Amino acid sequence: MAPPLTEQTLSDARARKPAALRNIYDDFAPAVLGYLRSKGCEDPEALTQEVFLTLFSKLDTLKGGLRGARTFAFSVAHARMVDDARRREREPAIAVFDPELDRRATESAEESVLGGGAGVAALLGGLTPQQQEVLLLRVVADLSVDESAKIMGRSAGAVKQLQRRALGELRNQLERKEAPHNERAS
Repeated sequence: MAPPLTEQTLSDARARKPAALRNIYDDFAPAVLGYLRSKGCEDPEALTQEVFLTLFSKLDTLKGGLRGARTFAFSVAHARMVDDARRREREPAIAVFDPELDRRATESAEESVLGGGAGVAALLGGLTPQQQEVLLLRVVADLSVDESAKIMGRSAGAVKQLQRRALGELRNQLERKEAPHNERAS
């Protein structure tokens, strides 16, 4: 397990010390990859690499310490996701996922970040795209309301409202899901 990130880690990364760059990558990458996968990107692994190429090339000019670096990484991830969606709209390509051919022995980064399972994906699928986005940025990416608002191009109040509605909808979905189970137990 990598040591927790510190401002010294960021300073060492700015000095291009490989261990520090690796620590930042190891800390940020699972959440970035999970975000890109959750947004349906065609090649989230490649986009994650692009995010880190951009992040590492801009380390010297970033403000806000580690929090600023994390926000910048998710801003870049969001931009890459938008670019990917636009590209796919111009060049639609259908690739069917066959779970029988998936031979991974370990859980995916998305499962690791989101807590795994189709249940989470199904719950998120019941939300609007904006509600999904705000929960991914706030929960998966662990960004603040202001940082999420900046990425989404919305006000902090709008982000808070979206998050409140998204959480309310998730609560309603879970209650509806549990209601038949509770009636059978009676």
